[in-house]
Amino acid sequence: MKYLLPVLLIFFSLRALAHETESHYDRVHLSASAEQQIENDTIIATLYAEEEGSNSAQLADLVNKKIEWAVKLVKQHKDIKLQTNSYTTNPVYNGKKISRWRVRQSIRLESRNMAKVSAILGRLQDKLALQGMQFAVSSGLKTKTDDALIADALSAFENRARLIAKQLKRKAYKIVDINISTSGGIRQQNTYARTAMLESVTAPMVEAGEQTVQVTVNGSVELE
Repeated sequence: MKYLLPVLLIFFSLRALAHETESHYDRVHLSASAEQQIENDTIIATLYAEEEGSNSAQLADLVNKKIEWAVKLVKQHKDIKLQTNSYTTNPVYNGKKISRWRVRQSIRLESRNMAKVSAILGRLQDKLALQGMQFAVSSGLKTKTDDALIADALSAFENRARLIAKQLKRKAYKIVDINISTSGGIRQQNTYARTAMLESVTAPMVEAGEQTVQVTVNGSVELE
């Protein structure tokens, strides 16, 4: 029995190897894709309040009041999502010595109502600085577009597989494995340099633009 076991293990290993080799016979790897241009329907803006001086407590108080004012202003509009971001207090050095302090906090706005956000940004820049704007495709629109493109990409994949089988004079094919990936919806960013606070600021121009959403199907087919 002790001699039979190694022989059986070798036998089954050889059968498994033979089966694996056989399953890869006449296998073709191919890919197909479908894409569509869609408009960015979401705007994301980041603004910040920043103060510098010798008294960190007073600076923090000034920043806090500006952010509190901004939060109250934005919360009047239910269709704008608001998030407060990082709050930092950093020393500013002159050589090896601390000469002053810098206190900063930012807020993030997100909405599909771009005209309203543009108007709000004009008001917020009375006390805050605009760090940047980003444009994106909302998750709902991205999912809807992806679903339609997946169907198109799979159809293109099958058409390509049938063409390969026909050209190689094979009766049919079977799908061995398949992978579907999506891309697009990535935010397009416009960054603004820091500017001095002004008493009145014109609302920034907002042009969301478009981007390409793509679905790619990669896989293997086995010709019969």
